[in-house]
Amino acid sequence: MTMLEAASPQTAQVSPVQPPRRFTAVDALRGFAMFWIIGADSLAHSFAKMSGTPFAQTLGNQLEHVEWRGFRFYDLIFPLFVFLVGVSMVFSLDGIIARSGRRDAAKRVVTRGLLLVAIGILYYGGFSNPWPEMRLAGVLQRIGICYLFAGLAYICLRPRGLVILCSALLAGYWGMMTFLPFPDIHLENTSIETLALQAGSSEPEALVAATSQRVSGVFEPGYNLAHYIDWRYLPGKRLSRYYDPEGVLSNLPAIATCLLGAFAGLLLKEPRFSGKQKVTFLLIAGTACVLGGLLWGLQFPVIKKLWTSSYVLVAGGFSAILLGLFSLIIDEWKYQRWCRPLLWMGMNSIAIYLASNVIGFGKLANRFVGGNIKQWLDANITEGFGGLVVTLVGIAIAFSLVRFLYQRKIFLRI
Repeated sequence: MTMLEAASPQTAQVSPVQPPRRFTAVDALRGFAMFWIIGADSLAHSFAKMSGTPFAQTLGNQLEHVEWRGFRFYDLIFPLFVFLVGVSMVFSLDGIIARSGRRDAAKRVVTRGLLLVAIGILYYGGFSNPWPEMRLAGVLQRIGICYLFAGLAYICLRPRGLVILCSALLAGYWGMMTFLPFPDIHLENTSIETLALQAGSSEPEALVAATSQRVSGVFEPGYNLAHYIDWRYLPGKRLSRYYDPEGVLSNLPAIATCLLGAFAGLLLKEPRFSGKQKVTFLLIAGTACVLGGLLWGLQFPVIKKLWTSSYVLVAGGFSAILLGLFSLIIDEWKYQRWCRPLLWMGMNSIAIYLASNVIGFGKLANRFVGGNIKQWLDANITEGFGGLVVTLVGIAIAFSLVRFLYQRKIFLRI
């Protein structure tokens, strides 16, 4: 079976003669990210509905994406996964380079990156919809693009070069979004339709030609450089009609997120530092990134849907802090039994992601405890308890699946 893993430190070799060190924390943290994606957010929402306390409501709010500016816990999950792709990539590619050379490592990166993009396109409908209703952008596609470009950069550049590249991506994206002018067009239904009437055509070229004013340095929905580029140059279906949260230009800072993970991976495999020193470095660096991102956000706002440079630093900082805490508890203190279910899920991250959307664990759980059972629980215990039970059953099904795959050594991950 094809294994789509950007690399797992569990199976990679750092050198031909040195056995690999196992970093269980990396796979467990990847499973932690997937846990929230496949249904743990519904668990918190059900609890909030059932409880109604301020704490429960706050917890529920943290498990919803910010509408535009700002940062909540749920806005961390996607960049955390991309960050961990970068961490794992270090161990995987170092092993391939040591065994077979950089050329084979590059072949692996290109093959797996493009394969993940193709899976993403099929996942979002593939050819089931006629062109231009096919969606080419998406979560899996972004992960594949990040792995492809960050992996090739890792193969070709030394650590200093990677730092320069990461800095250039963040600064370059900020510079383009802040200073490059674009036509003063609000990509909203009413305004763009009005402009189309004035231009006598709804074609982008006609609308641009009819607009004389140019703007720059604005970061509002449908009114920024990234969304303008999506409208003009992103083919196929966009998630928000004119633009997409995984659009063209925001791939640049997303690659930087993957490179931040690679820096963490380089730290983890560095033999000069003890495990506790590595944890300390991760916690300090993570805190510095969060503070730096918040400070940068005063000018370049923290916006997930634009993947702004400030958002990269905030999300990357929290990712490093989580990796440090998981490494401390799991790899240093050796408290590992509690994270075994997360390890199952982390070792089959792509499989569980596809299954959660194709099968739908919540829909499957409803077949067992939905309908009258759910209504009876809500009526006889407390409002919202039925939804909580449905969510728990769905999560149990998900963990049963990944445990089954893990026991049979079937892995589909990145």
